[in-house]
Amino acid sequence: MKKAIVIGATGMVGTQLIHSLIENDDYSEIISLVRRTSGITDKKLTEHIINFDKPDTWEKLVTGDVLFSTLGTTIAQAKTKKEQYKVDFIYQYTVAEIAAKNSVSHYVLVSSAGANSSSMAFYTKMKGELEDAVKSLPFDYITLLRPGQLEGNRVNTRPAEKIALSIMHGVNKLGLFNRYRPILDVQVAQAMIAAASKSTSATYTLQEVFELIE
Repeated sequence: MKKAIVIGATGMVGTQLIHSLIENDDYSEIISLVRRTSGITDKKLTEHIINFDKPDTWEKLVTGDVLFSTLGTTIAQAKTKKEQYKVDFIYQYTVAEIAAKNSVSHYVLVSSAGANSSSMAFYTKMKGELEDAVKSLPFDYITLLRPGQLEGNRVNTRPAEKIALSIMHGVNKLGLFNRYRPILDVQVAQAMIAAASKSTSATYTLQEVFELIE
């Protein structure tokens, strides 16, 4: 029986991950660190509302077997690249660093297709920098998942995203850009749990993420 730590549980993938962990018999306890309540309740779940800017107030909570990281925001929500970087890199890395210090053995991160620290694009560069940074931490195993465009039920409607998904589905039917085809939030959550069951470090591209749950 394992103890999971989750950050990002109020997001699309994070919500599905919490539900999947609750239903998974391999996990007896789930610690969720959030900035606002997720609204999910279960006897296996303990939710802590924290201030990520004050790690000294919550670092003792980051103990367990697997750290699942689905934390992230968008430029529309964050308003500036600086604020997005704070959430997507600084908060992520801070929690990972504390988890490694607290002897959490396995780290599972949802990154992004195209993540590359040498990229000219802000988002993929930031994701690549995070991947590079966490790889230096002393976890026993580090798993990186690079899914394509996420599809599912968001709390906040994003009209532009719906249009982009429709376009992507259309070009995928023509056999184009399959490397970036959309993936459901629940599929990413299930892939994270499947990857955590493997005693190995790995980076999974989109097709490999799908294969994890086949």
